[in-house]
Amino acid sequence: MSKKITVTDTILRDAHQSLLATRMRTEDMLPICSKLDQVGYWSLEVWGGATFDACVRFLKEDPWERLRQLRKALPNTRLQMLLRGQNLLGYRHYSDDVVEAFVAKAAENGIDVFRIFDAMNDVRNLATAIKAVKKVGKHAQGTICYTTSPVHTTEAFVAQAHELVALGVDSIAIKDMAGLLTPFATGELVKALKAAVSLPIFVHSHDTAGVATMCQLKAIEAGADNIDTAISSMAWGTSHPATESMVAALRGTEFDTGLDLELLQEIGMYFHAVRKKYHQYESDFTGVDTRVQVNQVPGGMVSNLANQLKEQGALHRINEVFNEIPKVRKDLGYPPLVTPTSQIVGTQAVFNVLAGERYKTITNEVKLYLQGRYGKSPAPVDAALQHQAIGKEEVIDVRPADLLKPELEKLRAEVGALAKSEEDVLTYAMFPDIGRKFLTEREAGTLTPEALLPIPGTAAEQPVAKEGMPTEFVIDVHGESYHIDITGIGIKSDNKRHFYMSIDGLPEEVVFEPLNAYVGSGASNKRKQAAAPGDVSTAMPGNIVDVLVNVGDKVKAGQPLLVTEAMKMESEILAPIAGNVKAVHVAKGDRVNPGDVLIEIE
Repeated sequence: MSKKITVTDTILRDAHQSLLATRMRTEDMLPICSKLDQVGYWSLEVWGGATFDACVRFLKEDPWERLRQLRKALPNTRLQMLLRGQNLLGYRHYSDDVVEAFVAKAAENGIDVFRIFDAMNDVRNLATAIKAVKKVGKHAQGTICYTTSPVHTTEAFVAQAHELVALGVDSIAIKDMAGLLTPFATGELVKALKAAVSLPIFVHSHDTAGVATMCQLKAIEAGADNIDTAISSMAWGTSHPATESMVAALRGTEFDTGLDLELLQEIGMYFHAVRKKYHQYESDFTGVDTRVQVNQVPGGMVSNLANQLKEQGALHRINEVFNEIPKVRKDLGYPPLVTPTSQIVGTQAVFNVLAGERYKTITNEVKLYLQGRYGKSPAPVDAALQHQAIGKEEVIDVRPADLLKPELEKLRAEVGALAKSEEDVLTYAMFPDIGRKFLTEREAGTLTPEALLPIPGTAAEQPVAKEGMPTEFVIDVHGESYHIDITGIGIKSDNKRHFYMSIDGLPEEVVFEPLNAYVGSGASNKRKQAAAPGDVSTAMPGNIVDVLVNVGDKVKAGQPLLVTEAMKMESEILAPIAGNVKAVHVAKGDRVNPGDVLIEIE
């Protein structure tokens, strides 16, 4: 008996997220949509958290408008999104009314299929989103985040599938975000799921370890119904098996996809050219990397960690971070590494490595995790770490969103007149800071996407400075301080550059023409370096979010003094000794580096 295998292509979301830091612009998607729409895909994945974030933060595009444009350009194909359950597209749990509103608007603007997952595999965190999807008559796909640990067994995944069926999902996806599946493990899991439930089974696996194509074949043989692939010019490595390869492998068999290989070739060549445009976002960590079978780091997380460590001048320590990640994961009860837990575990591992001492600094997100604020951990957490992080604070055992009051009206009031639609309110809800900045710039007509560097070897290519330069800083002129944020750089002539920046929040364009070149000796006017017992510093480069003390305050050892942000995670800096605050050298918004004296205690 033949069984047609259906295909979901990730080219418009996960493929470029995995390989190009989610930087593909809508203008490069629309020209090929007519051909994508002819292929006969079961669905095209077009939206997710990183998509939303990159649109607003870097590309200065309205993600809702992107969705509407894609919906219009792809009338015959289901559009699919990845939804983080109660987290939606953000990094925290939202109240139920926000979840319901977001799902309704996503469906209204064009999403047909919602792949709904929870980073903890805590099904309680999926219930509201699944119910909301069913209410608007769309396809709710319940998701199992695949990982390996002493507690993640085939039996445990089957039990989760039964829970998802009870919630009324239309299909079940195995989401192997890190590329941990191996061929025979895949066959065993799919066979067990097909025996346990009567719903279609979808398989999503990254090819980081180089075995995803074999996993998909074993999945198909075991009864899987759909596979996730990516057009070959954006496939393999930390992305997915190539669409053309899998279509060719199954052609003429009982599992034939029926997709047109010649048409797929045209699409592949189109994206081959497009990829060159985004060369500056190519990572050294997007090829086959079998280390994932040990460190379990997802592909997108690998490239992000590499970029973040590079910014901090610590790229050479990435292997130390890879070794630390499994240890932190064990301490936290083996959470699957997927957004936001991948960021929580990864950032804490970076802190542990760069500080030279494990858990010297514990991020606020780790503290919330240990309180149960993200849901139930798969296994018990390390008791000593939990005590160190939260002391005698209560650990919750209810669904985290049960503790949240309705917040949609509050969010509407906060964003005010900047929001021209309900979609704008939801953009602000997902990412308050960058969302507000986006809406403000849109109103002022100053939205400017980050600059794309010329393609190497072209006439437009210009020499680029080898040393890093700041993009956000404060300048003092005649006793007045100005906060400068460079938002983009463009080359308008042979020797002139246009800098797009905000000055105290007001957009400006400045033309810069260098008249000479200077090579520094390495000397710089930095803050005093910490040496005395009462000198307070940070282990990580970042920004000051809040200053909790003033000069003259009496503080206890271990008392929080500052809140800093690094790698999208906040952490408190504690007093090293008891005493009086002699000096405070930083203010909210300041950029700080390791070793800088931020506060002095005597």
